[in-house]
Amino acid sequence: MLKKILEVFASFALCAGASFAQGAKWIAAADPKSDEPNSWTAFRKDVNLESVPNKLVARISVDSKYWLWINGKLAVFEGGLKRGPTPLDTYCDEVDIAPFLQKGENKIALLLWYFGKSGFNHLGSGKAGLFFEAKGAGVSIESDASWRSKLHPAYGAAVNPPPNRRLSESNIKFDARVDIDGWQSAPMALFGSASAELGKEGCAPWNKLVARPMPLFKIFPVREAKFSRKKGAVYNERMARPAPEGYDTVVATLPYNMQMTPIITLFDPDGGNLVDIQTDHTFGGSDTNLRAEYITKIGEQTYESLGWLNGEQIILYLPKNVKVLSVKYRESGYDTEMSGEFDSDSEYFNLYWKKARRTLYVNMRDTFFDCPDRERSQWWGDAVLLMSEAFYTCDPKAFGIMRKGIRELVSWASPDGSLHAPIPGTCKSELPGQMCASIGQYGLWNYYMNTGDIETLRFAYPAVKKYLSLWKLDADGIAAMPDKRPLWRWGDWGKNVDKRLVFAAWHSIALEGAANMADALGFPDDAAQFRETMSKIKAGFEKFWNGKEYRHPSHKDWTDDRVQALAVIAGIADKSKYDAIFKTIMRNNNASPYMEKYVMQALFKMGKPDFALSRAQLRFDNMTVDKKYSTLWEGWQVGGYGGGSVNHAWSGGALTNIAQFYCGLYPVEPGWKTFKIAPCPSLFGRLSISVPTAAGTVKSAFEISGGVFKMKISVPAGTTAHLYLPEIARNKTVSINGSEDISKFGGERRSSFFKVRLASGISNTRGIRRDFDSGEKSFLVLPAGEYEVVAK
Repeated sequence: MLKKILEVFASFALCAGASFAQGAKWIAAADPKSDEPNSWTAFRKDVNLESVPNKLVARISVDSKYWLWINGKLAVFEGGLKRGPTPLDTYCDEVDIAPFLQKGENKIALLLWYFGKSGFNHLGSGKAGLFFEAKGAGVSIESDASWRSKLHPAYGAAVNPPPNRRLSESNIKFDARVDIDGWQSAPMALFGSASAELGKEGCAPWNKLVARPMPLFKIFPVREAKFSRKKGAVYNERMARPAPEGYDTVVATLPYNMQMTPIITLFDPDGGNLVDIQTDHTFGGSDTNLRAEYITKIGEQTYESLGWLNGEQIILYLPKNVKVLSVKYRESGYDTEMSGEFDSDSEYFNLYWKKARRTLYVNMRDTFFDCPDRERSQWWGDAVLLMSEAFYTCDPKAFGIMRKGIRELVSWASPDGSLHAPIPGTCKSELPGQMCASIGQYGLWNYYMNTGDIETLRFAYPAVKKYLSLWKLDADGIAAMPDKRPLWRWGDWGKNVDKRLVFAAWHSIALEGAANMADALGFPDDAAQFRETMSKIKAGFEKFWNGKEYRHPSHKDWTDDRVQALAVIAGIADKSKYDAIFKTIMRNNNASPYMEKYVMQALFKMGKPDFALSRAQLRFDNMTVDKKYSTLWEGWQVGGYGGGSVNHAWSGGALTNIAQFYCGLYPVEPGWKTFKIAPCPSLFGRLSISVPTAAGTVKSAFEISGGVFKMKISVPAGTTAHLYLPEIARNKTVSINGSEDISKFGGERRSSFFKVRLASGISNTRGIRRDFDSGEKSFLVLPAGEYEVVAK
């Protein structure tokens, strides 16, 4: 009876606290160990509601991650974003919890994982904390001392080796023998002690709360994996830690490389046995990555390790007397639909596209990653390529991860204006080429053209201008590398990098993007200054043309194909040099998978689409046809330069080129309000693509049979397409939807082609560069609708 009275009194006191609290507080367990690395804190709060509002948005912020249950139901699986929006501030989730509430008593439970260490992808605050605030009509739920909390005793430190220094997460150890069964719904009077109040919103070390700029993570249904058991520990080069004597190996196969949390169901007659949970990526990219440990209790039990891992296999090392009943997994990732589709008569490029798309998705979560195992870091050379691929494969929800990355890039700038990556995190080195790529024509400007998001452009522009002011020209007219900033003069993986000219070309590409930004934002004087500097760079570059190739005197190795390609796409090399540059590129294969995208683009611009495809197929062949991996690699071989990870989405750059140049789809106006369709059959006899753009789904397909060229096109409502037909249509009769009268689509047929309006005649409002190298080809104007175009 006394126990029941205490429970009722405690419940009344806690609910009264919810009604009269003077603002939400940052709270933590009243235990100094809550600030230790890899600590886990369980929070509880009970609230009585007279009625349930239609909507109740909770603002939840933590360092570092959390899981939320309401009335025993999981409301948020892995909430929180790694810190931070700036080096000082913290992200805050906004979650509608009304669907989980009920009239009467409501039990709120939250599990907090505090990393307690920083890395290349997270800057820790130095203190575990939770902020929770939900206010609505007649409802106020705020974190304060009335919340009960305790360190979860089942979580602890795993044995060595720890994950490498780049990762902010630790290996998770869970001891089922000391688990708190049913803590999410246990009576409050029996749970923990009062929480410690640490300060109001805005207090240090979390400072300003910034609303999460992207959706909560996408959580897939739990699925079962087939597994096999082998006697003994099966050691291989991808094991982080060999299993002890007397252990068996269980290998569960996943359908592809994914982000997931492993779920194991076991039977142990004894209890107290260690199960080592790894994946085939626990050791990869030449470093030790993440794994987990589980200590069994007696009997049947199910455990889900909440820190996500990635891989193609779940690998368990466990004693012989522990029986495995099932291995399941919960896939998760960034909340976007990979709704872009591609198909062609080339099985090779169909497979490449599939692998590129899978590699892209496994590298999206808090940020764009370079890889999901070794680093999980937002290097901006990688991010530029991933962002471009996402425009052709992901729905517009992917814009959120791009906006977040751009705002972080400029918000983490050093006091002198220099930009650096990866961010957020502890790395401070500036990679000049990658930084110029991020702010240039293929970075921020490409983001704007695809999204139409001028506010993000406006936010970033002052930092772009300040950063470019740090770049000075030497006596030859190209970038003089400063020696006072913490630079990593990385031009690319591999050999024969002519860095002075690589950086000079990237500088010009950055200036072009900045000039376009200045035009769009109404700063014509800035635009003129940027273009004047571009002209000086072009003149300086010409000093290093020896009649066959560009080469800086400081470069003593073989000629760099990267430099030739960048000179072409930057507009530095004029057409008179194309034949010589083409011969140089044919003789040199120095570029890594990162830079190969730009080589392929240059070949297309020089009018060599067949060779561009052939070179791409030759260079990416090993990783494309390899049946062991569902993703593309960091280098040309597994374990190669850079650590050699096998899931680097920068190797998907050819996906963008195929979509942009062979399918011929690219926005002419920001946000795809006007876009071009310029198919290039090249080595394709059949090709189709569907792109989920900001303005709706664009579809384009062509096939060639018996000399007849046919296209099917879908132009979304509110948009206009400019259709450029390929050379195969020249001197042929063109019909649209069965009619040869195409005057309403831009004019009469004339001379050897069929169009009257020229690309050069497009209105160049605000000086925005409208198209990718459309030249003087004529085009047809297609308003919204469905079209069948035939040239025969």
